Amino acid sequence: MKVSSKRFVILCLAAAFVTPAFAQSSGADIYKAKCLMCHGPDGMANNPAGKALKAVSFKDPAVIKASDAELFTAVKNGKGKMPAENGKLTDAQINAAIQYVRTLEK
Repeated sequence: MKVSSKRFVILCLAAAFVTPAFAQSSGADIYKAKCLMCHGPDGMANNPAGKALKAVSFKDPAVIKASDAELFTAVKNGKGKMPAENGKLTDAQINAAIQYVRTLEK
């Protein structure tokens, strides 16, 4: 079956616009993939891994008072036993995860 060049170009353009939308992850998805294991589903770090590592709860006043920039630095560079995500997550993904974490503080 022969595809016309116009249709091929349109298909390629459509794919170029759709692919980045699928490549982006929501803050909740990033949290589930990178943070959930230690901080738990509610951000309280009240699970076995969180307790063993003494992970901080996102309801801790120090976390609530921390600026997004401070949280960004902690995620990107690591803090305490939390590993650095620099090179593993993009800045946009880190920011999305922080915004999701802010929803867990409430």
